[in-house]
Amino acid sequence: MAAAQGPLSDGAGGMDEAKDTEKDRREADTTPLPFRAAVDALRAARLRPQIEAEPTRPPQRLAPHAYALEAAVVDGDQDLADGRLVLLHDPAGHEAWQGTFRLVTLVRAELEPEMAADPLLPEVCWSWLTGALQARGLTYGEPSGTVTRASSHYFGGLSARPAASQIEIRASWTPREGLGGVPDTAAHLASWCDLLAQVAGLPPAGPGDASVVTLPQRRGPQSR
Repeated sequence: MAAAQGPLSDGAGGMDEAKDTEKDRREADTTPLPFRAAVDALRAARLRPQIEAEPTRPPQRLAPHAYALEAAVVDGDQDLADGRLVLLHDPAGHEAWQGTFRLVTLVRAELEPEMAADPLLPEVCWSWLTGALQARGLTYGEPSGTVTRASSHYFGGLSARPAASQIEIRASWTPREGLGGVPDTAAHLASWCDLLAQVAGLPPAGPGDASVVTLPQRRGPQSR
């Protein structure tokens, strides 16, 4: 009897896979074409080599349709900065968005404490986001977000650790929809990667791009 359990298990697995495939097919059939096209553009986008990105589980209750990816700026085996980008879609439109699509992001990196103490840092970081979009000629609406600075100081058994400061940008904006109601998500992803690289302290990706000002003297990279 034990020998028969192998084929039975394989068969059950095949049935489960068939059910999953059928479920994916049904979901694809009901997914709006503009959202599918927008997601396909994100998946096909080519990123600068220092940035590693992969899909991740999207939030379930923010919109009828969502797709998410997470990325990190990598130097060897260390992360200089990381972030998450979420594409939301509501075919019926959303009053707060003033559109049917919305991009939501989180970007974060560690800084030198003296840099984090700069009173103009929040305004500068927000300008990095808007500047990255404008540098690629992207039209967008209803931008909103926060820039947060956090500092950690260690005591007692942890007192040997140096003080650490982190910058965190949370933002969202409505991308302008093009032909067929589809926004240029690949270009928005590229601008988001520009922001991520800028926070990490990398030089501009394109030659002569004066719109990008790199972050001066940040903390050392984080081990992965």
